[in-house]
Amino acid sequence: MLFTGKRYLDYTTFIKATFGERVQKISLDIGFSCPNRDGSKGFGGCTYCNNDTFNPDYCQPQKSVKQQLKEGMLFFGKKYKSQQYLAYFQAYTNTYGDFELLKKNYEEALSVSNVIGLVIGTRPDCISDELIDYLSFLSKTYFISLEFGIESTLNRTLEKVNRCHTFEETQAAYEKCKDKGFHLGAHLILGLPGESKSELLNHAKEVSKLPINTLKIHHLQIVKNSIMAFQYKRNPEQFNLFSVEDYTDLISDFIGYVRPDIIIERFIAEAPKDLLIAPNWGGLKNFEVVSKIEKN
Repeated sequence: MLFTGKRYLDYTTFIKATFGERVQKISLDIGFSCPNRDGSKGFGGCTYCNNDTFNPDYCQPQKSVKQQLKEGMLFFGKKYKSQQYLAYFQAYTNTYGDFELLKKNYEEALSVSNVIGLVIGTRPDCISDELIDYLSFLSKTYFISLEFGIESTLNRTLEKVNRCHTFEETQAAYEKCKDKGFHLGAHLILGLPGESKSELLNHAKEVSKLPINTLKIHHLQIVKNSIMAFQYKRNPEQFNLFSVEDYTDLISDFIGYVRPDIIIERFIAEAPKDLLIAPNWGGLKNFEVVSKIEKN
């Protein structure tokens, strides 16, 4: 296990120990959808979702994978002259498509100079044995990370936010993917409507039972052009949004229940100011939240 001098394993330390230099993720949007958007399982997508909240300007599906990567490298290269890159298939569900098309996109990304691997964001109900075997093959040469959106371990919450999958499906997906040579990541949103503090802390216990390497967590944000924005406007009393102080207190407790070998990649997400409705934390950055947590 890496020694960080902290109460948890942090992603920056993991990257430096693994690659020996700075590695930057470059977000990609290849125009895929989700089964809870296109009618396969539902319509409207997750109630909290507006993908514009995390897509940078260069990340546009009408551009090729290679073009998005090149523009991302130009953007990040202005600040850091020497680094390598991970192609981050981020927007929507990036294993939800024809297998040959997926291969084409992944291999196009890996053909770009200084791209040393893939990070693929997806849902636990959108992974096939064929794709698992392919990613296992790629992992012999490249760094491959497959990230599943868990969001909650409570089925009632998953139903309420229109995920259209269960936590049991999440558990089954990780079971299929474990010990295949690629990293497994997980994503959780803390503060979804109706979840108590004890239930939030239990998320840490439940995800720690999964064979994950990394964990991303962030507080619930209400963003414009999402279904939840309309729900919040109509019934704000149904939402218990965190203040900075309450959230850092919760996270200080939360990480105590996380399995010690899990790398915590993120504590908050930062929605663009022009899209954020609530809560307003005054532009607080992830490193500032980390500092508050470490002082607790």
